[in-house]
Amino acid sequence: MIDTLHCLLAVVEHRSLSRAATQLEMSVSSVSRKLDALEAQLGARLLVRGARQVALTDAGERFLPRARNMLAELAEGMAAVQDLDREPRGVLTVTAPAGFSRLHAAPAIASFLARYPSLEVELLVGDSVVDLAEQRVDVAIRAGVAPSGELVATRLAPQHRVVSASPAYLECHGWPASPASLVQHQCLTMVGKSPRAWWRFEGVNQNQPLPVKAAFRCDDTDTLLHAALAGAGIVHLANWMVSDAIVAGTLVPVFPMAPLARTPAARHDPAESAIHAVHMPGRSSHAKAQLLIGHLKEFFGDPPYWDVAMEKAGAAKRRAP
Repeated sequence: MIDTLHCLLAVVEHRSLSRAATQLEMSVSSVSRKLDALEAQLGARLLVRGARQVALTDAGERFLPRARNMLAELAEGMAAVQDLDREPRGVLTVTAPAGFSRLHAAPAIASFLARYPSLEVELLVGDSVVDLAEQRVDVAIRAGVAPSGELVATRLAPQHRVVSASPAYLECHGWPASPASLVQHQCLTMVGKSPRAWWRFEGVNQNQPLPVKAAFRCDDTDTLLHAALAGAGIVHLANWMVSDAIVAGTLVPVFPMAPLARTPAARHDPAESAIHAVHMPGRSSHAKAQLLIGHLKEFFGDPPYWDVAMEKAGAAKRRAP
């Protein structure tokens, strides 16, 4: 069956039995017999074999991704078994957003390397989404909704935004009584991708973004954070980004934070924003990538350490409404 699935994928890739046979170092007749046997076993025709080109049928279109998944899972299983008794070694290429790399990924990777001294990590920092295959990336740490398609995403931690401001700003301009009253304040805002969507709150303004005032706008969240620390206005930034400042007391959460809870992975909404570790199935580095992903989950914790620390500090330092 394995050889047959490889034949099918090669024929689909080359759109030709002869070119697929050349790649597989088989005769055209052998490739054809394997495909005939597969179609007979499935009871469906997978390919239309023309004189010049081979094309998938509707049944073939539905079966092809499952064939790829079966081969990918088999490759991962074999790699996992072969690596059981080996000390993990080699290089892992990882990408992560700049802010998250500096605050959380770098310490986690340092801990990972101390745990597995024969491994090396090459961390590529940047906020753009890279093509894992083209850039030969083993693990991508991404903030946002889990990707769809062939990529495998492991949820590492929740991501939600926290409305916060410096004590100096709140002392000078007053404390917003509710999300709706943010329109009376200076709100530091992102420019670029849907900036006003950052100021949307459930049940407020008919669930539409608030028309906040923004005398200071920027396309970099780290810069907005420092502007908030300087008292320029109120920010609505990711929990993992503002946690250190809230713990230090240089930022204060403006509204009560939701209680922390542990939610089984199966119950998480796939459309929910979170921190994910993304990898491609079937890669030779799968076992090492899984080690890193498991370590990241363990290092961050559930709930993640930044939320735990922020909840404790926020509960003590936030002014009662």
